[in-house]
Amino acid sequence: MARLQLSVVAACTVLLALAAPSLAGDPDMLQDVCVADLASPIKINGFPCKANITADDFFFAGLKKAGNTNNPAGSVVTAANVQSFPGVNTLGVSMARIDYAVGGQNPPHTHPRATEIIFVTEGTLEVGFITTANKLFTKVVTVGEVFVFPRGLVHFQQNRGDCPASVIAAFNSQLQGTQAIATTLLAATPPVPTDVLAKAFRVDNEDIDAVKARFN
Repeated sequence: MARLQLSVVAACTVLLALAAPSLAGDPDMLQDVCVADLASPIKINGFPCKANITADDFFFAGLKKAGNTNNPAGSVVTAANVQSFPGVNTLGVSMARIDYAVGGQNPPHTHPRATEIIFVTEGTLEVGFITTANKLFTKVVTVGEVFVFPRGLVHFQQNRGDCPASVIAAFNSQLQGTQAIATTLLAATPPVPTDVLAKAFRVDNEDIDAVKARFN
């Protein structure tokens, strides 16, 4: 019996050890604070620490006001990540405000380094994500409601109301990374070869060129 219990404990320990990397977000910090020195020429996995810090380094007022949604997508993301808010360096968290015009969309995209959770502060949105099995999970959410997008999965938000909408988003990474699907494929530098995209989407080269022109 004792040997069986030991085997169970060992198996659980191995499972936890294997699971840890997949559950982890950013690396754990090794000191109380490490405000990012964005001007440093040193390149590391993250950002080096600034020598002299103040309370202002841990303060960000950029989410107070709605952003300008006058663009083709009809939405704008105001980020409070390490690039705009150096105080979150090494803390494994960041936020964003997303504003949507009537009919506006945060187009399908992924965050390779973070799970995202949104809290609706205004309006009505259709939101959803797609699993690696190509199953869509979608929901209409409104003020006061919350929805979560698992790390790395393609997801979107679309304003379905007759007034502007907004959400506050939170991420379990100081810099979640964002890869917009359409922009990635159609506006990469250098460009993805047209015939590659035409074959992938099962259309003619001319169709791809016409869509690419809209992203230039």
